[in-house]
Parts: sequence; C-alpha cells; structure tokens
Amino acid sequence: MFVRIGNTPRDYAWGSTTEIAELLGRQPSGHPEAELWLGSHAGSPALILDPTQTGGAHDLGEWIAADPHTALGGGTRLPYLLKVLAAAGPLSLQAHPSSAQAEAGFARENAAGIPLDSPDRNYKDAAHKPELIFALSDPFDALCGFRDVGESASVLRRLADAAQEPDRDAISAFADTLSGEPSAVLRRATEWLLGGDPAVADLVSALVRAADAVEPDAARDDLSVAADTVRMLDAAFPGDAGIALALLLNRVTLAPGQVLYLPAGNIHAYLRGLGIELMAASDNVLRGGLTPKRIDVPELVSVLDFSPIRATPLSPERPAPGVEVFRPDVPDFVLDRVVVGGEVASAPVPLPGPAIALCTGGTVTLTGASGQVELERGESVFVTPDEVQLTLTGAGTVFIATPNA
Repeated sequence: MFVRIGNTPRDYAWGSTTEIAELLGRQPSGHPEAELWLGSHAGSPALILDPTQTGGAHDLGEWIAADPHTALGGGTRLPYLLKVLAAAGPLSLQAHPSSAQAEAGFARENAAGIPLDSPDRNYKDAAHKPELIFALSDPFDALCGFRDVGESASVLRRLADAAQEPDRDAISAFADTLSGEPSAVLRRATEWLLGGDPAVADLVSALVRAADAVEPDAARDDLSVAADTVRMLDAAFPGDAGIALALLLNRVTLAPGQVLYLPAGNIHAYLRGLGIELMAASDNVLRGGLTPKRIDVPELVSVLDFSPIRATPLSPERPAPGVEVFRPDVPDFVLDRVVVGGEVASAPVPLPGPAIALCTGGTVTLTGASGQVELERGESVFVTPDEVQLTLTGAGTVFIATPNA
C-alpha cells in the first residue's frame, strides 16, 4: 500500500529561508524553514494527503495508533524519523543517550514527578536517538566527537601565538591542561567549561579576539579552521562556553553524497548546510552549549563518550547499480539513496519493514508487490511492508528510510 504524505517545515530560527523550498521545488514561505519531518513523531507527524486510504486518519501517528497491523505489519511504533534539514547557522552542541541510559533516565524523572513538558526534563521518552546526515549542500559543516587532545592543544597554542597579552596566557594555560589520559582530560575540561567558572568567560573572549587576528586561509589548515569555527559560533552565540568546547571537537566538512553517523554519546552540532537526516524517533537531547536552553552538566557528562575519534564518513553498501545503502549499527533505521535513469533502468530495494520514500529530483515510479506510485520532485510516500520489495524506474533520485534488518 502506498500512502502519499507531506508536511510543513518547522520554523526554527537557525533554518534557511530558501534551501528546503529549492530542493523540493516549492515556493519559500518567507520564514526560516529548518526541518521537514516525515514520520509519525507527535511533534510534527506527516500529513496523509488522502485520508480515505487510511480510514479517515489525517496523519501517520493517528493511522498507526488506529491500525498498526496495516501500517507497520507488526509492532506499535515507527522506529525512525526522516527529515530534510537546512541549517543557515549553528545548532546547539548536543548528545543523545544509549537505550539503557534513556530507559533509566526516563524512569528516574517519571518517579521524581517531573512533567514531560518541563524545561527541567532531560528524558522525554525511553528511547535512544542515534542519527545520520546525508550531505546535499557543498559544503555541509558539522562538529562531531572529541578529537585527539594533542591536536586540540596544538591548535590552541597556535591561537595563543596569534593573540596579544593577556589573552595569550589565558589560551596557553587552557592548552596546558590538555595533558594526561585523554578521556579523563576531556571530561575534566568539559565539566570546567560548562560549569560556570568566571574564568571561562575570559577564555572565550580571548579565543574570539585571537580568532579575529587570524587571516582567513584558502588552504584551510588547522589554525584557519579553528579561527573560522570560533568566529562563526561567536556570531551566533556570543560569549557562549560552547565556543571553547568546540575547539576540542572534530570539525567535519562533508561533500555532497557523504554521510556522517552520530551514535549515542557523540557530542555534535550541525553548523551549516542542507541534508537528509534520519534518526531514531526520540526526543532525548542533552545540550552542551551554543544554546539559551538549560544545560544539565552532570547528566550530559554521564552520557558523553569522551574517547577521541577520527570523524570519518559512513561508507555505503552498493548492492545494485544506482543503489547506495547507509547502514548504521542500530536496528532503528537504514537509509537508501537510489538514482535511476540513463544506464540504470531499474533498481531494487527490499523492504524489511515500513518505508518512507522522498523524491528529490526527476520523476520515479515505485512498484511493489501489489501497488505502484509515481513520485515527482518534492513528493513523498509511506509504504506498508506488505509491498515486500520496491522496484524503482524512471529518471530521478529517491531517498528511502526503512528499519535496519
């Protein structure tokens, strides 16, 4: 069964006013359009364009609640949320809990009687929230995970060299603290930066002045990238402690077609760009700076993975011509990108469960075991699992989200 769906982009302040509309061939609203949600999440469930197909249900959440057997083929919830994301400016630094951490935190806050809509609430549900982002823009910039502490210290010392006194001493002193067992060093630095010590504000001011003294460099070495990060974040969140914390993280620049996977415990922030985001359907976010919202430092630290990483793109599987499969290590979701046309006359995509397909270019026909639908640029459809496998024909590009078999 193919059920056409749609939605209105969410108007978060950091959203682009044009990129989602341009991607999907729509007229811009004139307001920020940050995220287009395609899923059953209660925050913005996808609208069903023809409710006669779903017994009168007007959105995916309502239909799944009323008829989970038809919609999902089993179970009671859609485990993933597909989004189009367009960031004109930086999002907050954040991390998400593991399943065990989410279950324990949700139960703990329930027992404490904290209302679900309270700003003091960390856990809105009992689910984890890993996510991935497929870059569409050139570039797509993000912060992702803690990097090698020696590299961070080296960059900070180069920033110190660009600074005047007493800023040089403040930056050098912070760089000197980044010595020892990496995870312990990063945990201690995070707690200090977010803990409200007045000296942190002085450090952030020193970093901003030092970054302003660094000339932009087309070669984009470590120093110029760090200075660019500081300037960008200060413009959006002046004086925020997250500006200093960001220099302990990997700055990642994705080319179109590359995917970044963000597992539980990974501290990250999207900085700018357009992409297709796919995540577990959860609201559990622990913030770590670059936000006016509450930061629960002890809870954040309990969730964070402080192991330094190299933030590298997720490699795709290529099971058939025209098909790329981005498969993370969680059961909630997998993302297929299918491009047909020219030498690729058709492409098969198995359905391990309910699917959501979004066409971002051209015209593509999706054929299943019993149904068929044609999608044009900007159109999307929910596919029930009894279609078993999709065969895509035509000329265009389609992103397909399914559970991860």
